[in-house]
Amino acid sequence: MEGLLERLERAVTRLEKMSVTMQAASGIANGDCANGIDGGSSRCVEAFDVLLRGPLSEYLNCSRAIGREVEKHADMVNNALQDQRAFLKMAVAHQEPAQTELHDLLKPISGHIQEIQSFREQNRGSSLFNHLSAVSESIPALGWVAVSQKPGPYVKEMNDAATFYTNRVLKDYKETDRRHVDWVRSYLSIWTEMQSFIKQHHTTGLVWSKSGPIAPPFFARPSAPSCPPPPPPPGPPPVFTDDDSQPQADRAVAQHSELFAQLNQGMDITKGLKHVSDEKKTHKNANLRSHATATKTKSPGTVNSPRAAVQKKNPLLELEGKKWRVENFEQKHDLTIEETQLSQVVYVFGCNNSTLQIKGKINSIIIDNCKKLGLVFENVVGIVEIINSKGIQLQVLGTVPTISINTTEGCQVYLSKDSLHCDIVSAKSSEMNILIPQDEEYREYPVPEQFKTVWDGSKLVTEPTEIAG
Repeated sequence: MEGLLERLERAVTRLEKMSVTMQAASGIANGDCANGIDGGSSRCVEAFDVLLRGPLSEYLNCSRAIGREVEKHADMVNNALQDQRAFLKMAVAHQEPAQTELHDLLKPISGHIQEIQSFREQNRGSSLFNHLSAVSESIPALGWVAVSQKPGPYVKEMNDAATFYTNRVLKDYKETDRRHVDWVRSYLSIWTEMQSFIKQHHTTGLVWSKSGPIAPPFFARPSAPSCPPPPPPPGPPPVFTDDDSQPQADRAVAQHSELFAQLNQGMDITKGLKHVSDEKKTHKNANLRSHATATKTKSPGTVNSPRAAVQKKNPLLELEGKKWRVENFEQKHDLTIEETQLSQVVYVFGCNNSTLQIKGKINSIIIDNCKKLGLVFENVVGIVEIINSKGIQLQVLGTVPTISINTTEGCQVYLSKDSLHCDIVSAKSSEMNILIPQDEEYREYPVPEQFKTVWDGSKLVTEPTEIAG
C-alpha cells in the first residue's frame, strides 16, 4: 500500500509541473512573453501605457465628473484602448499573421468601435448628444493598426471629425460649466498623444516582431481573469398544481358540450345560414372562377418574397477592369483602396456603417444605396455622386470639381481648402450640410431644402426661401 501511495504522489507532482508548463505556454500565446523576454517591457508598450495613464486617465475622470451617458461612453472607450494595448503587446512578440488571421485578431477592436457608435445612436435624445457624437465619430481611429504606410494622418483625420462636435460642446458650456471644457481638452489629447505614439513607434504602419512565433488567431488582455465565474445554478422546475389545470379542464369540457349541442340540433342547424344567390356562386359564374384562380397563383410568390429579402450578399472589394467595386460591407471601418489610377472609378453599393478611404487621384466615385458610410478621398478629377443613401459623411483631402447629392437623407461634406470652389448639386435630398475649414476648425453651412419659384414676366425664377436658410 505504501508503494502505491508513493507512485500516486509522484504522478500528482508530474501533473502539477505539466500544468505550470502549459500555463506558461498560454502566456506566450497571449503576448505576455516571448523568447524569455516580457513583452510588457518593450518600449512600444511602455509608451502606450503613458497614453493610458495620462490622457486616458484624465478623460475618464472628466467623464465621471459629468456622469450619465458620457461616463458610460468613457468606460467603453477605456475597454477599447485596453484591448488595443493587449493587441500591441501581442504584436511586439509575434510575427504578422496571414490576412485572414489578422482580420480575426482585429475583431475585438472592431466590436468596441461598433458598440461605441451604437450607444450614440441609442441616445439621440440625450442632452449630451454632442459629447457622444464627438467620441463616436472619432473612435474609428483605433483602426490605425490596420492602416499601412501612414496611420498617423489617419488618426488625425478622425480627430478632426471629433472637433466638429467638440466645438459645439465648447459653444454650449464654455461660459457655464468648466467640466465640459476640461472634458473636451482631455478627450482630444488622447488622439494627439496617439499620433505622437504612432510617429515614434509605427510611422509606416504597425511594426510586428521579426523573430517571434506567428501570431495566434486570438489574444486576450493579460489582466483578464483566467476563466469566468461559473454560471448560476438553474432555477427550480415549474410546479403544476391542480388549481392551475382545473380552469383549462373546465374550458375543454364546456367547448365539447357546446359542440355536441350544436350537432344534436338536427335539421335546425341550417337555420342560421344565409341564402346565396346564383350570381355569387362560383360554379355558376365564370368570372368568379377566373378570379379565384388568379388569387391562388399569387399566393406562393407572396410567401416566398420575404425569404428572398432576408438573404445577404457576400462583401466584395475588387478591381474589375477600370472599376473598383466596394459592395455589401457591414460594420467595416478599415476599407482602403490604395493603388489607384486616373482612369479608374469607384462604385460603392450597399455598404452600411462602414468607412472607406481612397488614396491617390481617380476619375469618379459613386455611392449608391448606402447607410452611415464614411468616405475619405484625396483627389477626384470628375464627379462624386451620392444617390439613394442615408447618413453619409464625405471628406475631401485634396480637390474635386463636382459633388452631386440625389435622393439622400443626411449628408455631411467636409471640404478642404483646395476644394472650396467645387460645385455641389442636390436634388430630392434633405439634412445636407457643407463644412468649410476656417482657422483650423470647420464651420457648418446647411444646404437649402425649400425654394420659392415666381414668374418674372419672361421666365421662372427660383431661389431659396428665408426659412430654409
